[in-house]
Amino acid sequence: MAYEKDIPVYMFTGMLESGKTAFLRDTLEGGEFEDGNLSLFIMCEEGEIELSEKLLKRNKISTVVVEDKEDITEEFLKKLEKEYNPDRVIIENNGMWIPQEIIDEFPENWMLVQCINLIDGSTFENYLQNMGSFLMEQVKPADLVVFNRVTDTELRGGYRRRIKALNRKAQILYEDEKGNLDDAYIESLPFDTDKDIIELEDDDFGLWYLDAMEHPEKYKGKTMKFRGLVYRDKKFPNDKLVPGRFAMTCCAADVQFIGFVCHAPDAFKFEQKDWVHIEAEAKYEYCKDYKGKGIVLYAKEPLKSAEAGEQLVYFT
Repeated sequence: MAYEKDIPVYMFTGMLESGKTAFLRDTLEGGEFEDGNLSLFIMCEEGEIELSEKLLKRNKISTVVVEDKEDITEEFLKKLEKEYNPDRVIIENNGMWIPQEIIDEFPENWMLVQCINLIDGSTFENYLQNMGSFLMEQVKPADLVVFNRVTDTELRGGYRRRIKALNRKAQILYEDEKGNLDDAYIESLPFDTDKDIIELEDDDFGLWYLDAMEHPEKYKGKTMKFRGLVYRDKKFPNDKLVPGRFAMTCCAADVQFIGFVCHAPDAFKFEQKDWVHIEAEAKYEYCKDYKGKGIVLYAKEPLKSAEAGEQLVYFT
């Protein structure tokens, strides 16, 4: 059987007019793919900006335009591989196509090595309100999310938390008004992570959850105090529960329960959707429920019943 070489794939995703072609042009002009290798550019959307023939030739790029999503099949992609024999593939996805459906058609020897999602900051909120679920599909596979046209730096924190709620592994960068990348943003939190005892207000839970998912080391050995809604699976042992909240990640149709596993001797006394006051030490360790390492809480005091609070939290 003939050997099939591995083909690295670079995918650029984003809604219509989000700046995908401009970002790709800047990437090519910066010499990122100017290494002598042959590239196949599968262009699924023609925007206002075009890549010049000179730039494509300099980067040894052959271009194929695909207008119909149904044309992208494994058989079609293998045919392109045979015809062009590329060392890598670059895909500019159509803003109205779900990226994962394209990825699912990749031949076995095609490997997605980087997915970059472009977002127009000036239309982000509008897309969230009207096409939240579709926007989520654009963000899901991304390793890097780049916001452009964000003139108000005060908005960056809210945008970042929205993306982390959808895809916590994604790195997030911003472009300034001149199109230059600016990653100088530092997240500010409404509670002091330097304290040994961190007491969360009700509105802080979502922010803490995201920060603890991304930077669990900050909370190792810290005592966390907060009010939470109880989740107890029927298979949980008597000393285990998950105190948390429901969170809206992008739209009303996408509400999920978030929280960390907590071990407490009296956990069995509480039922689903009871409210409790938690005072627990946070450890960073392996947990089979996470299928890896994460924050695990260990109660330092008996759990106490709490008055009902707002079940839904946001990441802003």
